[in-house]
Amino acid sequence: MSRRAGDVAGTAVRRGAVWTAALAVASVAFSTPALAHAGSLAGSLRSVPAPFWLVVVSGGGVVCVSFLLSAFVTDDETLDAFGRAGVRIGGLAGVVATAEAALKLLGVAALVLVVAFGLFGPPVGIANLGVLLVWVGWWAGFTMVTYLVGNAWALVNPWRTLGATLRDRVAAVRGLSRPYPDQLGSWPSVAGLLGLVWLEVVSPLAVNPRALAAVVVAYSLVTVGGAVVYGDAWFRRADPVARVFRLYGLLAPVRRGDGGLSISVPGAGLTRTRERLGTDDVAFVVALLWVTTLDGLVVTVAWGRALDAAGAVPAWLVNLAGIVAGFLVFLGGYRLAASVARGTADTYVTVGFVAGWFAPALVPIAAGYHLAHFLGYVVGLAPALVAVAASPLSPPANPSVLAAPAWFGGLQLAFVVLGHLLSVWVAHARAFGLFPGRLQPLRSEYPFVAVTVCYTMASLWVVAQPTVGGVAG
Repeated sequence: MSRRAGDVAGTAVRRGAVWTAALAVASVAFSTPALAHAGSLAGSLRSVPAPFWLVVVSGGGVVCVSFLLSAFVTDDETLDAFGRAGVRIGGLAGVVATAEAALKLLGVAALVLVVAFGLFGPPVGIANLGVLLVWVGWWAGFTMVTYLVGNAWALVNPWRTLGATLRDRVAAVRGLSRPYPDQLGSWPSVAGLLGLVWLEVVSPLAVNPRALAAVVVAYSLVTVGGAVVYGDAWFRRADPVARVFRLYGLLAPVRRGDGGLSISVPGAGLTRTRERLGTDDVAFVVALLWVTTLDGLVVTVAWGRALDAAGAVPAWLVNLAGIVAGFLVFLGGYRLAASVARGTADTYVTVGFVAGWFAPALVPIAAGYHLAHFLGYVVGLAPALVAVAASPLSPPANPSVLAAPAWFGGLQLAFVVLGHLLSVWVAHARAFGLFPGRLQPLRSEYPFVAVTVCYTMASLWVVAQPTVGGVAG
């Protein structure tokens, strides 16, 4: 192949980024403000039927009590045994290899279906297979499977499959393959995650199949281009979607090993990992925690009132400012906790090291809130997905949607609190893996328990808020 072809392929990432930005601007300019995330497909979520002050206070109290109870378990051997407990299932090399090939093919086929039905299918989101596959089947359902069961995204990921195939075919092109720039770190994934969520909020992606297809195509160009140029490093450092699923996979009980599977205690992967996250990786974990909270916040009456109070300021700008400000508040609170923890633990370990060491403990909080927000959503829209998938070319005009029962609000609260309880336990185990003795690890946890209580109260406040079109809790 010619040098010119290599140069063209080498600029795929830059061109894709320009196209993505252009689509974002166009979607903002030519659409009315809408709650365009997944929840706008149907009103399957309801606020919690309890006074929100009671919900907030009781939830924070549960987290404090859980820390006091975990403080009694201060034996290194017990903590290590708990983290390593599990069952290994071997002799599955052939089955695993076949499953891997099938999952790769399934991922590429799903991507083709999403784009095809987004461009040429029914114009109504609830009746479009592409829209339902993205929001119900993938972002809600598949994500839940990732942290509740196991992470298969590395195999399903269609962009990774396509990128690896293209990279192998054009590997001989001089100057095409390049090392990932270390100076960028993981910051592109932080900006990418916040940017995708902002685009999700301000654009009609859940109700406009054409807009969704355009964004998917643009994202595919950027991601496949990055994979061709930088290889697997693109998915480890820059791709926000791959990084989200990797973190959630560490929480899951089932993990893939050499020639088989291992089943362990949920969260054990987060306690076992010995890697200390850098500043950029910590920012990504906090961003994940913030955007899961934001998913519920943007459908509340409180968020709508904030948009109304902005007056003549464009809604897209208010949303952007809110997303960035919320992320900075969450990140600042966590960094403050790390700084205080260094003092309470009386250690010479740097603040950056402490922040990176305890950051994996935030993942269960994000997963718990995702489960609370999306389980009712999946249950409510599952009949619509089945009906449309059975006849995608001529779907029913008004697919059935299930309404969540009144008691489901209490279940949402339970998921949020359980995520925070697991977070406290992971932080407890990691503290004893870093600091010696029994008192120093406990003292290092005090600030993190405090910030976890604040995160809990904020999350429960969001869950307890009345949603747009809903009733007050």
